[in-house]
Amino acid sequence: MQHIPKVDLNDFLSSDKNKKQQFVSQLGTAFEEIGFVALKGHFLSSELMEALYCEIRSFFKLPLEIKKQYEVEGGGGQIGYTSFGKEHAKNRTVGDLKEFWHFGQYENHVTKLYPENLLVNECPKFNEVGKHTYELLEKTAQHVLQAIAIHLKVEEHYFDAFIANGNSILRAIHYPPITQEPQSALRAAVHGDINLITLLMGAQGKGLQVITNQGKWIDAFAEPDELIINMGDMMSRLTNNRLKSTLHQVVNPPKEAWGNSRYSIPFFMHPIAEMPLNCLSNCVSEKHPKAYEDITAGAFLHQRLIELGLIKK
Repeated sequence: MQHIPKVDLNDFLSSDKNKKQQFVSQLGTAFEEIGFVALKGHFLSSELMEALYCEIRSFFKLPLEIKKQYEVEGGGGQIGYTSFGKEHAKNRTVGDLKEFWHFGQYENHVTKLYPENLLVNECPKFNEVGKHTYELLEKTAQHVLQAIAIHLKVEEHYFDAFIANGNSILRAIHYPPITQEPQSALRAAVHGDINLITLLMGAQGKGLQVITNQGKWIDAFAEPDELIINMGDMMSRLTNNRLKSTLHQVVNPPKEAWGNSRYSIPFFMHPIAEMPLNCLSNCVSEKHPKAYEDITAGAFLHQRLIELGLIKK
């Protein structure tokens, strides 16, 4: 496989049952074989995506002392700003060459399960545009998960209750210009995502790479109207590795391009903490014995945030 497979969400939302089933089949096959797809037909307009990129560029241009006012000490990077080099990949100690911002769950005003989103005073439209993008990506992800449920032969709305008011995160990442030879550091070292699925806005430029079953790294490109979607480790656990959480990385650019910033906006779809990640019974067999111990999504997330260096033991 040399390219990320492409699917169109309009087929799943169609009243044509054959189109819907074809989407489910294509999506399921892609997630079993490489764990990534490029998705058309999502709910984000090009104007909204460009508006968010404009806002995050404005935020990351702010002086460091202002950005650090939005960094929550001891918060595990769950909300607000996380400064450059603080996060590292699992099993590494060298920090990634990035800084980032987190928008969190907006349906939090009743349950108060998560920290409240921070308002950036210096960029008045930042939060409004982020909130709108968050809600539309959450809506897109819900339909993708419904298709995954059908593929797994569980009830179509299996995930709905688990993702309602879930701990999802919209991350705005800035990879600053590289000013000196990195000492074994990458913009984002090899890793798998923690969550159920990730929806990535803006993977048009080189940098993001995915490893195939044959152990070959390939570039993950998307058209301007596409989202890149990949499986996370929670989904791998739930499906007993039937759906792959594929390792990926963001490599450093050629030296002549070191002076350029890179921006990326992934949406990490997380369930509520109580969701059991116990392997689904129809994904366990004599040929594929259960690979993981039972655990909840909340406990698994906490364990991984320790491994990433974002919270202390």
